[in-house]
Amino acid sequence: MGFMDKFKNKFKQSEEKQEVSTKYKEGMKKTRSSFSGKINNLIARYRKVDEDFFEELEEILISADVGVMTVMDLIDELKMEVKRQNIHDTKEVKEIISEKLVEIYYGEADEKIEEIHLEEGQLSVILVVGVNGVGKTTSIGKLAHQLKQKGKNVVLAAGDTFRAGAIEQLEVWGERAGVDVIKQNAGSDPAAVIFDGIKAAKSRNADVLICDTAGRLQNKVNLMNELSKVKRVIEREIPGAPHEVLLVLDATTGQNALNQAKTFSEATDVSGIVLTKLDGTAKGGIVLAIRNELQIPVKFVGLGEQMDDLREFDAHAFVYGLFADMLQEEE
Repeated sequence: MGFMDKFKNKFKQSEEKQEVSTKYKEGMKKTRSSFSGKINNLIARYRKVDEDFFEELEEILISADVGVMTVMDLIDELKMEVKRQNIHDTKEVKEIISEKLVEIYYGEADEKIEEIHLEEGQLSVILVVGVNGVGKTTSIGKLAHQLKQKGKNVVLAAGDTFRAGAIEQLEVWGERAGVDVIKQNAGSDPAAVIFDGIKAAKSRNADVLICDTAGRLQNKVNLMNELSKVKRVIEREIPGAPHEVLLVLDATTGQNALNQAKTFSEATDVSGIVLTKLDGTAKGGIVLAIRNELQIPVKFVGLGEQMDDLREFDAHAFVYGLFADMLQEEE
C-alpha cells in the first residue's frame, strides 16, 4: 500500500480524524497552493527523475521555508530511495516526498513527541514564552479553553507585566475561557506574579497553571535574566516544573521565527513550539525546519481565528494538508 493510500485510510478512520484533516486542509491553503502547484508543475515538465529535477525540487522546498539543512537531508534521502526502488517516472516521486517529510519530522522520536506533558494528580505548570506580537496571549487563552474542554481546572498567571494592555488582554481571554487570572499591577516583578499564581493554583486545586511572560527582545539580556528568574521560582515551588516551556512563534515570519527559537532555547529549555498564523502564510514548511534544525517538536498550530482553531500538531495531518489537492486529483 502506497503512502497516499495509507494517508487516506488514516483520515477516513474516524470522524475526529476527518475533522482534523479538514482543519489542516483549510488552514494550509496558502502554503499548499504555492507548494503543490510548483511540485505538480515540476512533475508535468520532467518525464524522468534526473539531477535537474532534484535541483528544481530543492529550490521549491527552500522557497516554502523548509530550511536549507532540512532540504539537503531530504534530497539525499530521496535520491537514495529513488535508486533503491529503481524509480524513473517523476509521478512516483510525489509519494516518496510526502513519506520522507513525515519521517524527517519524527526522526528517531516516536509520535508522542507532539503531545503536551501534564502531570496526573498534581499541579502542572506551563510556561509560555515568545516575543511581543506573535499571538502569545491569544494562544494562552485558546490553550486554556482547550484544557478546560478536557475537564481540567485551569488558572492563568499574568506574568507579562510590561507590555501595555497585556494584563487586561489576558483577563479578557480568561473570561472567554471561563478561567481565573492571577495578576498584579503593571510593572510588577514577573517572578512575584508567577509565585502568586502558583499559590493560587494550589489553593484552588487547579490541574494546570499557564504562565504568561514578557517578550521584549530588544533588551535581550534583561528578558533572558527575567525568564531564568521566573523559571527558578517555578522550580523551587514545584519540583520538576515547569512541565512544558512553550515558545510561541508567528509562522508568517518564516526564517525569523527560527532565529527567535534559537535565542529562546539558549535562555530556557523550550520543550515545544506553538506556531500561530499557519493559515496566513505560504511558508508553512517552517514547521519542518524548526523540528529538524532545533530538535524541538511543534505541539500546537494556529489554523484560524476561532477559539478552537489552536490545534494539537499532527505531522501526518500537516503533510496531508500540503498534498490534499494532489490526493483529490488521484482520486
